[in-house]
Amino acid sequence: MVDVADKLVYFQAITGLEDPDLCKEILAAHGWDLELAISSFTSTTSTPPESSTAGATTTIANASGEGNGGGGTRSSLPPRFEVSERSEAVAGPGLAWKIVTLPISVISGSLGLISGAIGLGLWAAGGVLSYSMGMIGLGSGSGRNGESSARLVPLSAAASEAMAFVAAFERDYGNTTTTRPNFVSEGFMDALQRSRNAYRLLFVYLHSPDHPDTPLFCERTLCSEPLAAFVNENFVAWGGSIRASEGFKMSNSLKASRFPFCAVVMAATNQRIALLQQVEGPKSPEEMITILQKVLEESSPVLVSARLEAEERRNNTRLREEQDAAYRAALEADQARERQRREEQERLEREAAEAERKRKEEEEALERAAREAAEKEAALARVRQEKALSLGAEPEKGPNVTQVLVRFPNGERKDRRFHSTSTIQSLYDYVDSLGCLETENYSLVSNFPRVVYGPEKLSLSLKEAGLHPQASLFVELNL
Repeated sequence: MVDVADKLVYFQAITGLEDPDLCKEILAAHGWDLELAISSFTSTTSTPPESSTAGATTTIANASGEGNGGGGTRSSLPPRFEVSERSEAVAGPGLAWKIVTLPISVISGSLGLISGAIGLGLWAAGGVLSYSMGMIGLGSGSGRNGESSARLVPLSAAASEAMAFVAAFERDYGNTTTTRPNFVSEGFMDALQRSRNAYRLLFVYLHSPDHPDTPLFCERTLCSEPLAAFVNENFVAWGGSIRASEGFKMSNSLKASRFPFCAVVMAATNQRIALLQQVEGPKSPEEMITILQKVLEESSPVLVSARLEAEERRNNTRLREEQDAAYRAALEADQARERQRREEQERLEREAAEAERKRKEEEEALERAAREAAEKEAALARVRQEKALSLGAEPEKGPNVTQVLVRFPNGERKDRRFHSTSTIQSLYDYVDSLGCLETENYSLVSNFPRVVYGPEKLSLSLKEAGLHPQASLFVELNL
């Protein structure tokens, strides 16, 4: 439910009243019922089409300066769906056209027209129409010269009225064997939008039920097979009864002075529509087809150009979308390659860092092993030196001196003299001081008889061990 402010703005847009206080008074007098207030306002400000058009004149300028007959005239809807006069009434068929700027209330009440759909500049540049045009205003309030303005009803009401007209027309003039124009069951603006989308002109028929020429025109002209087939094949057809709100306002807007009334309109730029042809009074099917055929021939370049432009826009849009898709795909591929490159680089960096770490660890291990070996060698050297010092000087030969020969696993032999009172431990110290062995896990053994001088005999003297006066021992490594 719209609030008071929205109702006020909408009422101003529909009625054209600029005084907000007056609009508030009108809305308040109708209990803020927007539909009722608009209906009351339009019924009091509008007059029937036959009388209202008496005080208004139509701007239709002939290219040759001659008057146009009452048969068919070329005109266009104004900015306020009102026709402002610029010259005398035209009495003969002419090729003038007029422009209509659609009010915001009409645009917002329907599907709306997209600006630039069919440019009227193409008509002038292409030489399709070389006749003069009259400008017609369509907006709110009165026109520049004081003419009253006609306004369309909202979409829902317009569609309802259109459906009612189609049903009534079928009931009165249609049967299973009759061919008739396929009037669309929607409001004028939606029908105009439909014609724009189909790149066709809009055929407009304003129905006056009370006019004496209406029944015969509908039966013999509109429902004649050649005309109906021609309209259905080349136009989008819209009809409205002047008894209904939208049909009545359209008749005022087009200044329909005679009935039956037909017109051909098309969409133009900047929320405007162009009235290309209007036919007033009864006509035969042949006359109608001739007039409509001429309009089609003149408007064909514009419609074809519009269709080609739309196709080009669609192709350009599709091309841009394809290019964007290709760009996104290429970008994603580049990003994937960059991501893969970064991952590969990170992997190589990790592997390089791991290899560097292992290399450093190996170097540190080697350095540590070398240091430990050096420390061990230094320690062994100190031990050998200490053990050599503990042996003292080698004694001279004598009765209390024992001669000892030691054979090593590599075949090397070493001999030395010891006091007979020296212990077996002194023999081990002697062997250790030589540094001929890389291990300390060995035993001194005699062959005949085989005796192993192990830890339990280290404290025995050489004499007590039976090695005096001389002994031959060999080194046996303990595995």
